[in-house]
Amino acid sequence: MAVPAGVDLAVPYIELSYVDAVRERQRRPLLDCVTARFEDAAPVRPFRWPRGERHFAGWYWAATTGQHVGFESWLERDQLLLMDFDPKVAGIASQPFWLHWYDGERERRHAPDYFVRRVDGSAVVIDVRADERIEAKDTEAFEATRMACTQAGWGFKRVGTPEAVLLANVRWLSRYRHPRCLHPTAADRLWEVFATPGPLLPGADAAGDRLATLPALFHLLWRQELVAEDLSVQLLGPRTVVGWIGRDAH
Repeated sequence: MAVPAGVDLAVPYIELSYVDAVRERQRRPLLDCVTARFEDAAPVRPFRWPRGERHFAGWYWAATTGQHVGFESWLERDQLLLMDFDPKVAGIASQPFWLHWYDGERERRHAPDYFVRRVDGSAVVIDVRADERIEAKDTEAFEATRMACTQAGWGFKRVGTPEAVLLANVRWLSRYRHPRCLHPTAADRLWEVFATPGPLLPGADAAGDRLATLPALFHLLWRQELVAEDLSVQLLGPRTVVGWIGRDAH
């Protein structure tokens, strides 16, 4: 990997390779790429399903973008669910680029798991790896990614196993993330009923037929237009308090 003349070697010289909008591969210096819309980028490597492998890859339909986003393990899928549930997230892409850098002996490369664009326009690069599965080479790759993100003005996070109760609740609500679950008349009634916070199931019954109100209620909870108390502490149930409480904090 040749470092161009005049480059400040006080910071690592990093290049990005990615697939552009016309599906051509590009490789450019990192600082030439900071305004690129990587949240719309195609994955730089294919998702494979080899027989006998321990990991499980797949595609997840993200309500945030209306597009499928890839994952390479159940852990990545779980973190993807949480990103899709986050109202501060506006765009998500998996395996958005390769980072290339020189470690003093040889060229290295690493493809971060996700690139996320927030609604305020900022960006964060995310790597997913459980704490107990981080090896020395992973630590080096994550540190190189962190330094690259600092140069680019992006955030960087390495995330592991999510909190179990929150994940279970988000998994349930994700079943109702598609807009087809929102019955407009039922939604209007739910807004009226839960203007005063109250228990989930009695409120759904007060809004009308459960067959219409429960899918709409779970969809509104997914969108966080209605808020359930203590999602990270207790599982959703008939007596879970639902209302507008804390809506502005999400």
